[in-house]
Amino acid sequence: MTSFPAAAKRVRDSSADPVARFWALRECSLHFPIYGFRATWHHLTVQAGVPRQLSDDPESLTRAVDELEEARRHWLLLRYTFADRRRREKAIGQRQPTLGDQWLSVMSLAYCPDPGRHPDERLIKVLHRLIDANLSEPQPQPTCAVCGNPRPVDTFCTACGVDPRGPTVQLPAGIRQQADDSWHEIWQRTAQKPRRLQVT
Repeated sequence: MTSFPAAAKRVRDSSADPVARFWALRECSLHFPIYGFRATWHHLTVQAGVPRQLSDDPESLTRAVDELEEARRHWLLLRYTFADRRRREKAIGQRQPTLGDQWLSVMSLAYCPDPGRHPDERLIKVLHRLIDANLSEPQPQPTCAVCGNPRPVDTFCTACGVDPRGPTVQLPAGIRQQADDSWHEIWQRTAQKPRRLQVT
């Protein structure tokens, strides 16, 4: 796997075969899976209008990588700021990062267990909302950092699909089945816009 910048450059190469550009976009999504790879892929292909027949609109791939890169650039800036702050903190003896810093892991940003259900706003907006939520005081009633809806601590948000526990949590069988059922359509680019999660 090449780096994100190298893969993004291949996506934007309008002289290349659209299929090769498509695979390069997949590689970019693997580098920065803000919702988890499958949900991120669905978001990008739906929002950019990537058609089933890539030759119908090859520049949709550029639109998709532009949105992903916009969010990734901002996230990298946060990471650099965090690293600089941690160097200063360590110099004065504070060895452990705070709990509020754990969200900076890309795999824990806004993981969505069902790839067909995730926020449908531009990624940079979701990232800004996550930043604001993680820098603010904890709410007395647990709420989703992305959409603000009330949410039990130990489950995903039924409004936007984000699960703050990340990808390591064992999901209920019904949600796993929904995810598996929707993935084929998502990969073939026949799935529609994000849908509401069905809790079973």
